[in-house]
Amino acid sequence: MSTAMEDRAGRRLARCVALVLRHAPDHVAAGLLDRLDGPARKYLTRDEWLPAAAVTLLLRHGTDQDRHYIARNPRVVGRPLPGLPGPARYAARPGPSPELLAEVGPGPFGADELLGLLRRHGRRPRVPLTLLRMPHAPLDPGTLLREHARTPLPPGAVEALLLVGGLPPQTAGALIGTGAQEAYGPSWHRPAVRAVRMGLLTFEELVAHVAPAHRTLLLADPAGPGLRGLRWNLPERTGLRTAVARALRPLGADPRLWAELLRHARTAPLSLPELVAGLADGALPEPADGPGPAGLEAAVRSLAPRAEPVPRGGVERELALASLAVPMETVAEDIRWVRDCLARGLLDGADVVRHKLPACWALDEDHWLGETDTPDRHDPPGPVLTARAEADRLFALALGEDPGAWWSVARALPEFAGTLPHLLLRVTDGGSVSTRP
Repeated sequence: MSTAMEDRAGRRLARCVALVLRHAPDHVAAGLLDRLDGPARKYLTRDEWLPAAAVTLLLRHGTDQDRHYIARNPRVVGRPLPGLPGPARYAARPGPSPELLAEVGPGPFGADELLGLLRRHGRRPRVPLTLLRMPHAPLDPGTLLREHARTPLPPGAVEALLLVGGLPPQTAGALIGTGAQEAYGPSWHRPAVRAVRMGLLTFEELVAHVAPAHRTLLLADPAGPGLRGLRWNLPERTGLRTAVARALRPLGADPRLWAELLRHARTAPLSLPELVAGLADGALPEPADGPGPAGLEAAVRSLAPRAEPVPRGGVERELALASLAVPMETVAEDIRWVRDCLARGLLDGADVVRHKLPACWALDEDHWLGETDTPDRHDPPGPVLTARAEADRLFALALGEDPGAWWSVARALPEFAGTLPHLLLRVTDGGSVSTRP
């Protein structure tokens, strides 16, 4: 094989691995990354939409070359990674204002004094970032976590601690969880967004650490009340919903368990995986009385399994489904047709994932929804959310948590001409996935 052909094959494999990584659990994603050879791994770290969880795993376990390429990937947006504005940017901020110096003094601060100041000025991260640059005693992670467990630090203080850097993932995860049931206000979600964008936590780790569970459910529904300013972009939102859906999988489609989830999530101080495990085992005590946060019912309803809608459109819908297997003459025509069918309600994102050819195009929304100038790339987001949820369901149903099966799908995806369900069936049945004569 010539160098040009090897280069092309490496690019295509890296792109398809990036598509598969969107739907893989963390340990499966780590296994896929370990199987990539040098050229494909290089192209993956430079991929246009490298998933946030893969970024975190590569920063944590990858090589210096991985970090080098990720730091120079212009599409890894909003994450202060090595080589991009991060802790150094905040260290270059102006010094404390005269008003702050008059209030707190020039320092140095003891650990207890610094924690008290962080609590007092921690509504927004600006003043805590300045305080952390002033002379102070080192903050011991154990003391920090004990104080946070006793009385949670304000969200601005936690966000500043994450932005300054130097925290191990375990400490960052413990600071994200509060165990308190009261809302902080409009900025309570910011530390969770920062932890992901800093490359400190994957979405699975975020779901495991955030407590109480109703905060995790509200984070997965950023359209709810109170989430203003810093929030998830669309790829991050789909990644979080994938991790939350994975944590909720033990509930199945049992409406009784979902009703119990809503009833307990209002007041239970547990994280979402702990709450789901207790519900599945029937081991939870009666929940305390309380109204719960606003928007919780809508967030649970958006994550709950839904009955298959009654097909609408009759013959027009059948023609729309058939057209997914017959691309138009140009990509622009294909996108206009699919978007028109989505707008008219003849198709949804799940239909595209199940029926569009080839499978790698079905998994990549750019090939059927197109690119837009909005920050989230796609408008509206509904088809993307339903498409990702359907792909998550198909991958989990067919492949489970077997890294070998996921790798077989990723390797077959560049050359496979059939639909995604067809590919998953071929891989799980052990047959050939080649559709060429």
